[in-house]
Amino acid sequence: MNHRLTAAWILIALLLAAGPAAALPARVAPDLKQTIEAAATPRLAWARDVGGQRFVKALIVADGADPEMTDLRRAVVAAGGTVYMRFVSVTALSVLLPARAVSDIAARGDVHSISPNRMTSRSGVTMTPSVIEAVTGTSGVRMRTESNSYYYSGLDGRGIGIAILDSGVMWKHQLMMDWQSTTRVKRALDFLKVGDAAAVGLKDWTPGIDVSQTFTPGSSAWDTYQRRLDNTNAPSVDGYGHGTHVAAVAAGRDFKQTLDSTGVAPAASIYDLKVLDADGYGQVSDVLAAIDWVVLNAKTHNIRVMNLSLAADSTESWRTDPLARAVRSATAYGVTVVVAAGNFGLDGDGRERWGTIGSPGHDPAVITVGSSHMRGTLARGDDSVNGFSSRGPTRGARVDSVGVRHVDNLLKPDLVAPGNRIVSALATDNDSMNFRSRLPLRYPALAEVPGANQQQGVSVMMLSGTSVAAPMVTGAVALMLQANPGLTPPLVKAILQYTAQPLAGVSLLQQGAGMLNIEGAVRLARALRTDATAALAAGTLVPGSVLLAAGRSMPLASTTLGGASFGWSRLVFAGGHHVLSGERLFTSWQGLYDPALAWAGDVVLRRTANHASAGSVSYPRSFSEMTLRNQWLISPGVRLMSPLAGQSSWLARSGAFVPVALLSGWAASGSGLVMSEGLLMSEGLVMSEGLVMSEGLVMSEGLVMSEGLLMSEGLVMSEGLVLSEAGQLGVHSSRDRSFLGEP
Repeated sequence: MNHRLTAAWILIALLLAAGPAAALPARVAPDLKQTIEAAATPRLAWARDVGGQRFVKALIVADGADPEMTDLRRAVVAAGGTVYMRFVSVTALSVLLPARAVSDIAARGDVHSISPNRMTSRSGVTMTPSVIEAVTGTSGVRMRTESNSYYYSGLDGRGIGIAILDSGVMWKHQLMMDWQSTTRVKRALDFLKVGDAAAVGLKDWTPGIDVSQTFTPGSSAWDTYQRRLDNTNAPSVDGYGHGTHVAAVAAGRDFKQTLDSTGVAPAASIYDLKVLDADGYGQVSDVLAAIDWVVLNAKTHNIRVMNLSLAADSTESWRTDPLARAVRSATAYGVTVVVAAGNFGLDGDGRERWGTIGSPGHDPAVITVGSSHMRGTLARGDDSVNGFSSRGPTRGARVDSVGVRHVDNLLKPDLVAPGNRIVSALATDNDSMNFRSRLPLRYPALAEVPGANQQQGVSVMMLSGTSVAAPMVTGAVALMLQANPGLTPPLVKAILQYTAQPLAGVSLLQQGAGMLNIEGAVRLARALRTDATAALAAGTLVPGSVLLAAGRSMPLASTTLGGASFGWSRLVFAGGHHVLSGERLFTSWQGLYDPALAWAGDVVLRRTANHASAGSVSYPRSFSEMTLRNQWLISPGVRLMSPLAGQSSWLARSGAFVPVALLSGWAASGSGLVMSEGLLMSEGLVMSEGLVMSEGLVMSEGLVMSEGLLMSEGLVMSEGLVLSEAGQLGVHSSRDRSFLGEP
């Protein structure tokens, strides 16, 4: 038995040895509960014995009544804990707590949930388009007009800000430059410096103090905070190498070498928010701090898209998970959030595993991206879904007041994009090739790219994974928003799904609505009115209002790339369990396109920014969330496709397992249940039926299912704790388990 397997069974034994313990409140996350009840302290990044007492690092989500959480902070310190940070995007505290105190804190009336502060990890010039441009359809909407490649006509992402939350971005790499050789990385901030007591000069794991701060944009404290995080002059801004590659896939600009590595939106502005270390790991609290920064700066810098090629191994429902709550806030504030699905589609024996979407990809508000395989060609007809790409449904769960566990089982991913052996930037230090990032050092084959010029500042490597598929979509979103700035984040997602290309033989839970089709997405975006966001804010855009731009009609639902044509999927996911179709989705405004709404199952939540003022500047001080009782979600005339799919059965290839190409064909023929009266959530009741996987299905059909906690080497824990390659348990990004991808 290898050492990783041994470590896993030791941990299981420790957890089981604890036996019965005093019941912790249901609002305590299952993995935190297990750790508290264990006979001995497990080896976790967020749990440790200090002075003979077990401590845990946790995130406490409050009820939102007091954004400063004054009484709660006092209670944490009084219990012997420390308060590190308080956040804007989610009303929560990052804390250190004695394990014995968690139950009492969780029982407070102002506490909504307590989660461990989990770890995260990363899920002469040729004038032909780059591979990225060709396979995504970008070359159909953006063409070069000059032989020197300095200028673009059409769409290039110009004016759109993209936030990259990752391991850093080498801002001196030529792919990050504009035509004047000025970097397009506008800010480089290291949020690893935020973490815990070290941020204020305390020894880590020091109990009994409150060092959290409230930041007001424009204040001296805010400016000091940003200066402390500045990472511009670090010797190596991306020690791991993942973030630079991700940023270049989304927005890299070619640099005149034979191998063109141009990304999707090569003139977009990049905001480098470092949340992963030189080994590709971080903690959720740092990601939350980075999301806060995006929210507070989104309007000033026109940051319209945020890319998270990372994931945490959360056991929690999207309704309680802190990271999911934070990305919902960003979405509600108008930022489209793109998340990697994860690379856990296969177990250690190569069997397909279902239910392996990580956090925050399990939130219905974000665009969750899986990985497709190009099969070594630019033609799209032979593309497939990579085996490693995480499958749905989501398996986060909430426990009700009587202890009953309710699994979300939401349809995910939303779509797939090319993510196998993608060539893009290789990060080094800023001044020489002497210090390559750790990825190519650990896996030298990554840098063995035929035809590449492997010199300082222009070097490239190839990576595989949903981590590189996600920025394909991020770049596409930048182009869509350049074409139509009025799109809301949910409308962006609906357009991407409706125009996606269904891949043959794979289901909704493997590919979402299909493979990214930028040509179609931009064409449909251009057909819609450009004032939708402003009209929604003004209250003049209501369900059923005209969504098409004046004088425009719905475009032909097919795309031709490289001489080959394919039909669009014509499918849109809604409510976590439903599939919709019909042109009415885009000729009329749908209530579900309001970015403040999150609908899944039988609940619709509205997330609202609470603003404060600093002089003449208004900024979001906190966010609150309420459950809606009456809300129009879908207007009349939209077609419901879910009944055609039938009940979910893996063996029968029905329901959530129905081949997308089959369902898409039915949609193209006009099949489906026409919703003559639309869908109104009335008195808290909403359409909750749909493509839902029952728990009995998991057992009866022998599916390999994940319960949200994954072992990075493919082993499954009953509650999903992650054992990293370093032997720690915690949060991980959508780590690329096989960086060279699949043959």
